[in-house]
Amino acid sequence: MDTVTVVKPVEEAKKKSQTLIQNNLKKMKRHWQLYFLVLPPVLYFLIFKYIPMANSVIAFKDYSVVQGIWGSPWAGWRHFELFFNNPQFWTLVKNTFFLSVYALLVGFPIPIILALCLNEVRNGIFKRSVQMITYAPYFISTVIIVSMIMLFFSPRLGIATQFLELVGLDAQNILGSPSAFRHIYVWSDVWQSAGYSAIIYLAALAGVSPELYEAAKVDGASRLQRIIYIDIPSILPVAVIILILGVGNIMAIGFEKVYLLQNPLNLPTSEIIATYVYKIGLLNANFSFATAVGLFNSIINLILLVVVNSIARKVSNNSLW
Repeated sequence: MDTVTVVKPVEEAKKKSQTLIQNNLKKMKRHWQLYFLVLPPVLYFLIFKYIPMANSVIAFKDYSVVQGIWGSPWAGWRHFELFFNNPQFWTLVKNTFFLSVYALLVGFPIPIILALCLNEVRNGIFKRSVQMITYAPYFISTVIIVSMIMLFFSPRLGIATQFLELVGLDAQNILGSPSAFRHIYVWSDVWQSAGYSAIIYLAALAGVSPELYEAAKVDGASRLQRIIYIDIPSILPVAVIILILGVGNIMAIGFEKVYLLQNPLNLPTSEIIATYVYKIGLLNANFSFATAVGLFNSIINLILLVVVNSIARKVSNNSLW
């Protein structure tokens, strides 16, 4: 009797699982076009993101090009110890962290403010003109942006230098100033990306029901009150997700722009982990040490992402997972 009572639930579970598999296969056959569309991005992430993760084992080996990744001898934690004991360790971490936090504090709210302002504009021509002017810089390449910055702040012929001379001040090499590097990097990045980033918030605002605005007008709510009590709560879930992703990438600030703006004079503040990995790993061919540094950077980003996601889930009930 006991054996029968045990076998029946097992058989029922098998039947349910088989039925579920059959139903899923039928759905896949019915909607195969959708699965076919999903296939290319899945293959992309699998081939170029997940499979290369196995090569991070180089960080624990003395990599030799002749012996290959798996044939090279093990080094254990030696490369991590070398990095942690490196005199530049805290400078690299500090520069990377400060530059990333500065960029996040400035770059996160400005697209929200821009989207809220554009959402209140009723003049169609003016609104489209502002959108075009703010979106256009995003499509300019990083190399062109850096070239424009160098021409603008050129010590002899730059517009900024000529303006200083015009008001009676001495010309300065602004690009060579360590204290000015972070401001130049962050605010030029805001100018380039604020308009494009505002698209996400404009899309969220477009989904707000017009009945809410009509009810607020009937109740006598001002334009500022409608922004505070209708617009901001509507875009809050999107803003939280973008903030989580931004904090998760706080130690993975872009390499190209920083490297192109670097010079021997501003190196005390412009040398970050990404540029250090490039110089050590590629220029000096120390692949194992550079991989260890990059792996350390990725682990810090992962920890920050998990922590901020947990805090956001508890505070606002919005999170990535």
